Amino acid sequence: MDLTGLTLRVAAARPHVLLAAVPGGTAVRLAAERLLRARDWPRASTPAQADLLLVAGPDLPELRTPLERLWRDMPAPRARVHARTADEVEDALNAGRALLGPPAVRRASAAPPADAGGHREGDHGARERHEGDDQTPGHDGHDGHGDHGGHGGHDGHGGHGGGQTEMPGGLPMAGQGADRDGLTLDQLHLPLGPFLADWPAGLTVRLVLQGDVVQRVDVDEPARPFDDAAAEAFWVQPWLRAASGEPVPVGEAVRRRAAAHLDSLGRLLAVAGWPAEAVRARRLRDDLLYGAPRAAVAPRLERFTRRVGRSRTLAWLTRGIGVVTAQKAREAGVGGPAARAGGDVTSRYRQWLADIRHDLPRLEDPAPLDVAVEDSPRGPWSAEHPPSAALIALLPRLLEGAELAAARLVVASLDPDPDELVSRGVVEVARG
Repeated sequence: MDLTGLTLRVAAARPHVLLAAVPGGTAVRLAAERLLRARDWPRASTPAQADLLLVAGPDLPELRTPLERLWRDMPAPRARVHARTADEVEDALNAGRALLGPPAVRRASAAPPADAGGHREGDHGARERHEGDDQTPGHDGHDGHGDHGGHGGHDGHGGHGGGQTEMPGGLPMAGQGADRDGLTLDQLHLPLGPFLADWPAGLTVRLVLQGDVVQRVDVDEPARPFDDAAAEAFWVQPWLRAASGEPVPVGEAVRRRAAAHLDSLGRLLAVAGWPAEAVRARRLRDDLLYGAPRAAVAPRLERFTRRVGRSRTLAWLTRGIGVVTAQKAREAGVGGPAARAGGDVTSRYRQWLADIRHDLPRLEDPAPLDVAVEDSPRGPWSAEHPPSAALIALLPRLLEGAELAAARLVVASLDPDPDELVSRGVVEVARG
């Protein structure tokens, strides 16, 4: 029996796709998620589960090393493609499936392989690859999927790796330090990001752990595209256009805002272990983004918000985690849902639900958008001070002292958008 050929045929028929979204690539990610769902191609949450790596968004030189680490950690047979725009997603997925096919199919589909943007092996950025191609050796950069190592090549990040010895599998040897009770416990340096599943695109949060408690937190600056013109802040587009003088209906803005909250809820529900509701949140998100009329989505949104909002299990799982009062949030420069919620993870996701219900009657409001009146999804809009910058700055305060198991829930409940910090429109407006 030709087991290799059988494995290739199975992988090519319905590949497991690892989606690596980069800052400025939200529109590409959304298009990929929608198409993968339509094709019933399973999403992989770790490299070990994946057959196909899809990089979504512009080229970011700073993220090439962690992307190479993802690629190295994927088992054969495997393929890698890059969609830089939403229009390239379908061609990229088709090319990836062809690369996973038997050798005869691969030779017939393309030689040498080209990605959806026309870049062939040897070009800068992510390329299409198949098992057997030459690999660029990665160094000890973190792979973004809970890699406990990855500090040997990151000297200067708070001492993460300066002279640390590593154990097999990339795990760093633990150092020692005094905990909050004065005891001496092992310390472990753990980076989260930049390519975790259900995680803000490109964000890297570096934790120092003693036991399972976070002792110190450092957040890397978001990686920037090689060309600022390649990145777009998808969720705040109506606010950017209105700020530049273009007439934008309120209905368009609140529709985008409600969809953004559903996107955030999809992440949080997935992290909390409720995948069925995460899928429902994303279906509703896509319906709003593709212009579904209010009458068509309102009953489903009402059922969704009621079911999630009343879940005792979800509330029990998230209660008391990541507490920040409304006053402390505003003192930190945070506005929008996180400030209005004034509480823990439970309060923040319930605030998203309340905001969605509030926006439902306004999905078709033709009045002109006033950016000084209507908040963007993560708070009052300012290109000089994007709301997500304050959310990212708040993370260390909320994560220090938390248990590791709670850290991802805290990040998901704030869900900062790195696109706001790197996109072309924001940079242009901030520069005046």
